Amino acid sequence: MKEALAWLEHCKSLAPAIVETCLKVPVSSGPGALVKALTQALPEWKFRHVMSRGGWYRLGGIVDDRAQRLSDNLGDWAEKALAQSGGDLAGLMDEFADQRLYATRLVGQTHYLVATAGTGSADFLQLEIEDLQEMRAHQLFANHPDTLDELLDPRTGADKPLALGLPFYAFRRLQHVGAHLRRMLAQRVEPAPIHRMLDDWSRSSAGNTSAYCNHWVIATREHLDRYQQAVFYAQAIATQGGNPPDFDADLGVHGLQLNEDIAHFDHQAGYPMAWYFLMLAGKNVPHWVAATVIEDSLAGFAYLPQRDIDVVRKWLHRPYTV
Repeated sequence: MKEALAWLEHCKSLAPAIVETCLKVPVSSGPGALVKALTQALPEWKFRHVMSRGGWYRLGGIVDDRAQRLSDNLGDWAEKALAQSGGDLAGLMDEFADQRLYATRLVGQTHYLVATAGTGSADFLQLEIEDLQEMRAHQLFANHPDTLDELLDPRTGADKPLALGLPFYAFRRLQHVGAHLRRMLAQRVEPAPIHRMLDDWSRSSAGNTSAYCNHWVIATREHLDRYQQAVFYAQAIATQGGNPPDFDADLGVHGLQLNEDIAHFDHQAGYPMAWYFLMLAGKNVPHWVAATVIEDSLAGFAYLPQRDIDVVRKWLHRPYTV
């Protein structure tokens, strides 16, 4: 645990240089320029870009029809204004009836960068940097909201988003993944699926061929429970994003044909045992494949190395998904 806390402090010490780098690098120059700038700012860490996830937004602030800013935090403004009106949303609407106020959204994507920090599968730094652009969204009160949620983020509306500035990079999080997982493990009676996945990676041909962080990132989160104790979560995400290769084998295929299908899939994914790990973390590969691989092995047709057979057999005895 001391080592995990030491990594936590070390990551905090790196954050100022990352924040400064984000301010200097224009989004238009692309992730490659960001990586280059980070290498110059933190030469002891060789970050590389492995994945981007977009299509999300979060609430921004409030501007008027001349793009003058009234607040940077739409939620806080709305809660305070509603409290001052005695919780009367209709009265609040009347109060601002003669003003054209607009909510803004921060629309963006998250870039994941990793840097090796040891020899274990989980020994890497994972850096998350957001690529954000503030957009003017819906006009406040125009939809005659009945609830605060409808005021803040209506699901319908004809307002066309209007960019209020250029995209920009913003530091979100830096963590040592192994340290996070060790803190998570300290809370549990037995390992979580993500711990088992990393152990399987280390034991299999995948771990003997490539680093885990070349092909996977780990989305983490934590919250305080009712006793004010931190609760940690972790979820594996393939760096192929939403487009991993297709597994074309039909149910009932076995032997030589299944061997060819697995080899083709792994080649497309870029590492051995990809079929197994993508079976754990999604629906691309059906679970019957694992059972058939072991059935073929027992019948004398072992087309996988013994270490991989052992990993699959162990999973069949105690299945899990991540």
